[in-house]
Amino acid sequence: MNFDLNVVPFSRRESFLAISLLPEAQDRQQGLYLRTVRGGDDKFGEAFHIDMLDESGQSVPFQAIACPELIRLESTAGITAEICISDRRTFRIRTKGCGIRLTFRTAAYDYAYQAASSSWEVNSFTHECRFMLTALVGDLKMEVPWDKIKSSYVIADFLPEGKSGISEFAVEEFHTVWEPRNAWESFDDAVKQVKEEFNQWLDRSLHLPERLHESRELAAYITWSCLVPAEGCLTRPAMYMSKNWMTNIWSWDHCFNAMALVRHDPKLAWDQFMIFFDRQDESGLIPDFINNKYELWNCNKPPIHGWTLSWMMARTDYIKDAQLREVYEPLSKWTKWWFRYRDGDGDGIPQYNHGNDSGWDNSTAFNNGIPVESPDLAAFLILQAELLAEIAGLLGYAEEASEWRRLAEGTLEKMIRHFWKDGRFTACSSGTHELSEGDSLLLFVPILLGKRLPEQIRTALLKGLRDEERFLTTNGWATESVKSPFYNPDGYWRGPIWAPSTMLLVEGAAAAGDRELAEEVARRFCSMLDRSGMAENFDAITGQGLRDRAFTWTSSVFLILGNEYTT
Repeated sequence: MNFDLNVVPFSRRESFLAISLLPEAQDRQQGLYLRTVRGGDDKFGEAFHIDMLDESGQSVPFQAIACPELIRLESTAGITAEICISDRRTFRIRTKGCGIRLTFRTAAYDYAYQAASSSWEVNSFTHECRFMLTALVGDLKMEVPWDKIKSSYVIADFLPEGKSGISEFAVEEFHTVWEPRNAWESFDDAVKQVKEEFNQWLDRSLHLPERLHESRELAAYITWSCLVPAEGCLTRPAMYMSKNWMTNIWSWDHCFNAMALVRHDPKLAWDQFMIFFDRQDESGLIPDFINNKYELWNCNKPPIHGWTLSWMMARTDYIKDAQLREVYEPLSKWTKWWFRYRDGDGDGIPQYNHGNDSGWDNSTAFNNGIPVESPDLAAFLILQAELLAEIAGLLGYAEEASEWRRLAEGTLEKMIRHFWKDGRFTACSSGTHELSEGDSLLLFVPILLGKRLPEQIRTALLKGLRDEERFLTTNGWATESVKSPFYNPDGYWRGPIWAPSTMLLVEGAAAAGDRELAEEVARRFCSMLDRSGMAENFDAITGQGLRDRAFTWTSSVFLILGNEYTT
């Protein structure tokens, strides 16, 4: 498998290191970059620009060919270089017939100095880490002019050994002190180890029909390579949304990644599911997103966690008494938070204070302002309360189980009375209950309740989801009706197809008894991804991938739906 470094970063499991081909930008020339994805999505993390040098020391153009274990750089002059991430903190580079120049653009107090005979340390305040550059075969020549309190720039030329024409070097990332290695494994052994590790992940990933083989490999690679280690605010190994620029985990995105992992790596799936509860506030709130450096509390995401956990429990026997005891109290607090802190008018129907809280940031459900009461939120809380009743029963908390069941039943009754009007679900402003404009797919999410809903409601929802002049396109469900005046092909949640909305509604259609519709939409969605890759979202009409095109929750949903609904 080869992939395009303009779209998919080169990385490996549980590493913050990555390599990308980046376009020209302010203070950045176009080209290939060694990166670090620490610190969140407010920075792209480009550290070293890579040039290939000919025998005269001149930069020559090259093509970068990437596969999971290796990047190969090829010049028209016949000279080559290879790059591997040999462990979570180390780039290894080997060249034949050429040199490599690494250029580091300094800022703040960044500096470099010679730390050993063949090693130079680059202390990057910008990236909040240090890099050790070490020549293993060949020579290292440094250009590091000093400018009062920092190095003006850093240029490292790794030049081949005269007799063999080969150079080898390493770039190690570290935080505090560097310990020299007694010996280095061979470059070929490092590549072999990475290849074996990825192949083991691929072999255990969810199986799909043969026609989706290549896209399955890509999805497996994206999920494998986007894992980062437990560090800082990350209490467990975490799967970032991407190693492009969405270098965080969000508090509903992680659920879909957990679901894709639960069959073949249930411990890692549990880590993905629980990581936000590790950071839970006393009030019960969980953060909007987390990265290694910080967590954001200004908004949150919807409580899909009960639905997610129920789905996972049906597919693994890993989740036993210990896991249920671990999750019961945090999930209880998260559920109660919505009823205590997000019901401003006291009508028993919790609200979203901002579109971001729903996950559908700019949905037309929020056209008339905020806060908004929306039926998807009530549906999630009903499912979550039902699961808590089940867990409480398993743990022997009979009275609490009864309380959770009453909450679920009462909220279901209120939801239908509050939102079902004139044959459709609506959203409205909290307090005034003024109805929202637009025709958002968000209002179909209560289909997840399946046969808990009265038959006439299920029938109306399924009819709307089957309407090929409204939401259902050749590629799947648009997030705003294509006939809506608010529809926008690249309007984020006002038109494009998304993986999470597709997953929720496919599962909802199946729960409501329309397996045929679930399979058809899953087939259309997976076919689109097979053509367009694992993008953040997609033009509903053309199927073109939009925004970040190497997204893990898209990859995970592709694997799940391809495994469960396509043949």
